[in-house]
Amino acid sequence: MNGEIVALPATPPDAEAVLAGLYREHRLALVRLAVLLVGDRECAEDVVQDVFSRLHGKGPGTLTLTYVRVCVLNASRSVLRRRGVAARAVPGRPEEPVDSAETAALLGESRQEMLTALGRLPRRQREVLVLRYYLDMSNADIARATRLRESTVRSTAFRALERLERELGGKA
Repeated sequence: MNGEIVALPATPPDAEAVLAGLYREHRLALVRLAVLLVGDRECAEDVVQDVFSRLHGKGPGTLTLTYVRVCVLNASRSVLRRRGVAARAVPGRPEEPVDSAETAALLGESRQEMLTALGRLPRRQREVLVLRYYLDMSNADIARATRLRESTVRSTAFRALERLERELGGKA
């Protein structure tokens, strides 16, 4: 060592730091995504929290925003599946969650109407529209995230938009 500066190899990012950064930067957007999929904020917050809990201990190479979004999408699907099973098991129980007064007040009337109509769409149609218009994902990205063909994504989006337009009386 004769006064030379030795460059140390870059250390890989710590998985906990990567996960904490994703949580800090994207938690609210992920909660909003989950709200659009499951229909209520409290459940959406639980979905996102569960996803981050399950990702603890994963390698930093796995922890990307795209991966976390797919995890939120899959966790939301599980919630909806459990709701469907519970609704069939308990007759008379409402299938759709009821928004709290606070949530309803925060959302504008037209936005609430859109969210209600979006919530009545079949799961796949709702997912495709949310991924396209909320996350601004391309058809190719949506196809990868949902494991559908691009042509299926396009036709699903088309059918979903037609149904929303019918339900909202041309205001979609």
